[in-house]
Amino acid sequence: MAEYFLDIEYKDITYKEEEVNFKEFECCTFTNCNFSQCAFVAVTFIDCTFNDCTFSNAKINYVAFRTVTFNHCEIKDVNFAMCDKLIFEIAFNDCVLDFSKFYTLKIKGTSFTNCSIIAVDFMSTDLTEVVFENCDLYRSEFAKAIANKADFKTSYNYTIDPKTTKLKKAVFALEGIKGLLYKHEIIVK
Repeated sequence: MAEYFLDIEYKDITYKEEEVNFKEFECCTFTNCNFSQCAFVAVTFIDCTFNDCTFSNAKINYVAFRTVTFNHCEIKDVNFAMCDKLIFEIAFNDCVLDFSKFYTLKIKGTSFTNCSIIAVDFMSTDLTEVVFENCDLYRSEFAKAIANKADFKTSYNYTIDPKTTKLKKAVFALEGIKGLLYKHEIIVK
């Protein structure tokens, strides 16, 4: 059975590979913590906040993120696709998510604000009503994604093929239209 922790603040901790396994954290705050060495197993975070934390290269298989917010975190090359999909609800503010994977996840309504999202895998992901606010989406992959009603209007460097990505009622700024036309070799000036 999982150990349960409620309303605790954790600061300046570097976690070892199995240190957080089989634990449930609710209403906890993690500040300046490093999870990069972790290989998570059966870990649940409910209503938790991560501030200035590092998750780069962490193995987050079988982790449940239920109403979790990441602020100023480095989350490079992390595979979210193996997370517990039940009530998967996250938000990212001022984070670096480069090379991470959200493949096939349903992240409807998620907000990414002021994030670096370079070469991230959103293939076959449900991005319905997701907000990408002022995000760099350079080389991120959206093939077979559902991005209906998604908001890209303040983001940049994206290339999305409307033939392979559902974009009904998605919002784009006029300056970003070239990212939808690149494949057709149309020049926009």
